Order: sequence, then structure tokens, then C-alpha cells
Amino acid sequence: MENAVSTPKAEKHRSSALPLLILIAAMVLVGLVVNLFTGGSFLASKNLEVILSNSIYPTFLAWGLCFTFACGYTDMSMGGVLVLGSFAVCAFGNAFGYVGVVLGGLVVGTLLVFINFGIFASTRIPSWIASISLAMVYEALAVALRSWKLTKSAVDAELASGLRALGKWPLNAVLLVIGFVVVYFIYNKTTVGLNVRALGGNTTVARAMGINIPKTILCVGLICGLLVGVGAIVQESYNVKTYASSGLTSIQLIFKPLAIALLAQVLQKWINIIIVVPFCSVIIYAIFNIMTFFGVPSGTLQDVCLGVFVILFGILGQRGYKGVVK
Repeated sequence: MENAVSTPKAEKHRSSALPLLILIAAMVLVGLVVNLFTGGSFLASKNLEVILSNSIYPTFLAWGLCFTFACGYTDMSMGGVLVLGSFAVCAFGNAFGYVGVVLGGLVVGTLLVFINFGIFASTRIPSWIASISLAMVYEALAVALRSWKLTKSAVDAELASGLRALGKWPLNAVLLVIGFVVVYFIYNKTTVGLNVRALGGNTTVARAMGINIPKTILCVGLICGLLVGVGAIVQESYNVKTYASSGLTSIQLIFKPLAIALLAQVLQKWINIIIVVPFCSVIIYAIFNIMTFFGVPSGTLQDVCLGVFVILFGILGQRGYKGVVK
């Protein structure tokens, strides 16, 4: 098992209205300043809709990462799962309508992430190593599905135009609100949420408390899988088509959710982490939107900035932590 070997980091489980209001005020102030420099384009309704729509599916993945980090694990294969889940959304959606859209994403996302955590729970392989290996497996499967004659036409197609509402405003926002209520309740108000945080603090102590560690890990896999499945539904509904490639390129799909989750860890000292994740998602996507306005090309330079954000937020989030940082 992967665990911290000393006193676990203190975690805030209650939100404070004042820090949240300060954060919102700061976001509004920065938005107004940027809007002046962009001639009113930044706060245009169409641009705001783009930022908000782009920030919703990574929010679900970031919530999943919050559960993963809370129990002391790292799953780098979520990008590969997202690709396969998006394939299922498209293939089954085009075949069976919205029932296929929803069930395709949820079933594939839940099944694969649950398998991941089953491997984490039953082996002593460090989760980041196991998950990178699983990412390669999922990428290979995605490439194969796009190559096989029997499946190529189904997964290589675009999601039908009449099945894209879950990725568009306002239904994607409705999904976000429902997801927030459910995730907040599970993380903060249930025995599963308490056990997850206890497991991340110290496995030995968690076992002494009578916590069933394998069961808790599998519960995390189930929760994260559902969140990745919803993320796949929203992502495919918004982007219409998903591409597959090998060489661990799927890990790039979780870099922004990772930056969001790490920034949320920094801010959880003042605001409950589940509450602050959607705001962090908007912040991250707004930053890249601003970069585009100011001529920073998408691709290499923006990826460099994303890498810097991940490192910086990771450092800030672990300040004062006395233990083994995984």
C-alpha cells in the first residue's frame, strides 16, 4: 500500500464564505482588467460560454483526482479511460440515442477505473507505475478500435448533431450542479469520504481504526470511474469527435484537470476542496483563453505554461507537509 509514513496533512472540511467571496471578487476584477485590454472581447457572452463549457468536463476529472489523491494514490490512466469512454459515448449514442450516450460513458468509465483500483488494491505496485502501464494498454486498445474494420466506422464517427445537448450550455451547467451536490455530499458527509481521507493520511492508522482498506480503495475506484464517465459524456458531446494515438499521449488529457486539482489543494486551506474545484477550472481555462487573446500560440508555449502551473501548484500544495509525498 502507498501511504504517508508520518502525521497526515491537515485538511479543511468546511467552507468559508468570506474566502470564496474574495476569490470570486478577484476573478471578477481580473476579468474586468483583461476585458479592457481586449476591447471588451474577453467578457463577451460568447467567449464566457466557451470558457465555462470548456471547464466543465475537466471539473469532473479533477473531482476524481481529488478522491484519488485523498486516499494516497495517483491514476495517470484517466486520459486513456476518457478516450475509450468518449468512443463508447459516440458509438452507443449514435446507435441507441441518449440512452447510449449516458450508459456508454458511465459503464466504460466506471468499469475501467474500477479495474485500475482493483489492481492498486491487490498489488504492491506503486499506483503511478501501474497506471502508466494501464494508460499504454488503453491507448493501444483505442488505436486498435479505430483500426479494426468492425469498429472503425462506429468510433471514428462524429456524435450525431441531435445528441450533443449534454455538452452545451445550459445542460452542461445543470450536470455540473448535480455533480457538485453529489460529490460534495460523498466527500464531506459520508463514511466513505471519511475513510478515504483516513486512508490517505496513514494506512496503518486507518487499519487500526477498523477501516476495510481494499473495500475503501474499490469505492474510490467506483466514484472516480463514474466521474470520468460523466466527463467523457460531456467531452464527447462538446468536442463531437475524439482521436486516439499511442505513446502515452492520453496523459496530456489529464494535465489541465491535474493543474485544477493541484490548485484546489492549495486553496483548500481556506475553501472546501470540492467547492473550489469548479472555480479553479474556470481560472485555468480563462488563463489559456487570455493567452490566446494576447497571441501566445496554442501548443508548445501554452503546454510549457501548463507544465509550469502543475509544478508550481504541486509545490504550493505540499508546503508544510511532513511525510512522504507520492
